This record gives sequence, C-alpha cells and structure tokens, in this order.
Amino acid sequence: MENKSDFTGIRIGMWLFLYTEIILFGGLFVLYAVYLHMYPDDFVSGGKQLDRVIGALNTVILLISSFTVAASITAIRKNSKKLSLGLLAFSFLCGVVFLVNKYFEWGYKFHHDIYPNSETLTSGPPGENIFFGLYYVITGLHGLHVIIGMTLLAVSFIWVAKGKIEHNNFAMLENSGLYWHLVDLIWIFVFPLFYLVL
Repeated sequence: MENKSDFTGIRIGMWLFLYTEIILFGGLFVLYAVYLHMYPDDFVSGGKQLDRVIGALNTVILLISSFTVAASITAIRKNSKKLSLGLLAFSFLCGVVFLVNKYFEWGYKFHHDIYPNSETLTSGPPGENIFFGLYYVITGLHGLHVIIGMTLLAVSFIWVAKGKIEHNNFAMLENSGLYWHLVDLIWIFVFPLFYLVL
C-alpha cells in the first residue's frame, strides 16, 4: 500500500509537470493569435482547406477516451480489475484511431503539396504558409503527446494486469489519466483554432 504522503507528492509532481505542458502549448496559441491578427483572411482560407469532419471525429474520439480512462480509475478503485483493463484497452484503441485519422489527413495534405514552404504555399498568400506551418507544428506536437499518453496507458494496463496497480495503489494509473486528459484538453483548443477559424 502506498504511503499517503508519497501519493500526495506524486500527484503534486504530476500537476507541476502538466503545468509546464500547458505553458508550452499556451505559448504556441499566443503565437497563433498574433499571426491570426496579422493575416485573418489567409487563416480563414487555410482553415477551409482542412477536413472538419475528421477534426470533429477526432474530437469525439478523444472525449470518449477521456471518459473511459476516468472510468478505468473508478473501476480499479472498486477492485474491478477486468473492467479497468477493458476500459484502458478501449482508451488505447481510441488513441490509435486518432493517430490513423491524423496520418491520412496529413498524407492528403502532402499529396496536394500543402505543407510549410511547399511550392503551392510559397507562391500563395503569406498568411496561408504561416497557418499551415503552425498547423503542422501544433498538431504534430499534440500527436507526439498522444503517443506518450498511449505509452502511459499501455504501461498502466500491464501494471494493472500484473497487480502492481490495485484499489489501494493506483497513482500510476491516475497520473496516466491526468496526462491523457491534458491531451484531450489541448485538442479542445486546437480543433476550433484550426478547423473552425472564422
């Protein structure tokens, strides 16, 4: 059983780490706001070239996965090991689907010569090149965070299966859940900024 002070320390450490992640993305969102102010029409034009259906689908996928991750923590606290494992597996699968969607979306853009400093963008309005530059940086960084989150979920799954995470010892699972919620939260901002820009 975990020492209560150790459990509190682990929680505080995770929250401090999440705070640094929020600062990172917050800085990128401020940069986005500056360029949006400079090139509003170009950003709107760039946003219209993104697939809102895929963006909305990925939003729903992450929202559902956040719920199932939270439910897996509740399940383990109630000593329902099998349910917790099932919910974690489903959450991991949601991450896979999200990344597959992103892969096809990026692939489609690259196929149509739409990526930073491509001939299509450099010969067009300067704001569109900046828009897609920010799009690839922010969604790429977010995708990396999805992969890290999936890794944490996979480790948590293994630990639950091996009995290292139990109803009275679930700090790792809780911290993995917090990280996954951060991934979801960031996407909640990314989706409207790029896909719904008006």
